[in-house]
Amino acid sequence: MRETDLYPPIKAFLESQGYEVKGEIGPADVVALRGDDPPVIVELKTAFSLTLVHQGIDRQAVTPHVYLAVPEVSGRRGLQALKANLKLCRRLGLGVVTVRLRDGLVTVHCDPGPFQPRLQAKPRQRLLREFAARRGDPAQGGATRTGLVTAYRQDALAVAAHLAQNGPTKGAAARDATGVGRATAIMRDNHYGWFTRVSTGIYELTEAGRAAIQKP
Repeated sequence: MRETDLYPPIKAFLESQGYEVKGEIGPADVVALRGDDPPVIVELKTAFSLTLVHQGIDRQAVTPHVYLAVPEVSGRRGLQALKANLKLCRRLGLGVVTVRLRDGLVTVHCDPGPFQPRLQAKPRQRLLREFAARRGDPAQGGATRTGLVTAYRQDALAVAAHLAQNGPTKGAAARDATGVGRATAIMRDNHYGWFTRVSTGIYELTEAGRAAIQKP
């Protein structure tokens, strides 16, 4: 596949909307003009890349109407990558089109324009809850997710430390002693494999739990 394979479908698509279209005008792959409207520039690539995005940003110095054109993708991974690239391009004010090479179908996924972020309440609330629940600052920014010390893990460690010192304990007693309101749920759910139930409502520490509280 070559970038030039994308040109005929893109040219035909723009001409169907009343544009006069020419290729390789200055640094631009495709330039389209229609009356007194600002020029439309399309940059062609056989796949999404950072280079393509950089080219699109450079063309915004000429016109706000800049599109990036790539071949149509398929498969789960291809569609996930396209979705991520669309998010990036929307934030940069770039349009994105794909071309289905077997029949020349052009699909416009987003048009150029100012980006207005849509704030989502639930992710923000989760972020603030986790921030408030953390004791101190136990995790360095940039660390991997493996072994990350979350507020939940801090609570589980506090409960485990109590059981290590006091032996089998009721959930309510662990809650009152540690101040961890979800102590019973933590022991019952046992996400880390640190707890085991010895009788109704009473839990003790496993060897994995003892090892966890001994780690620095």
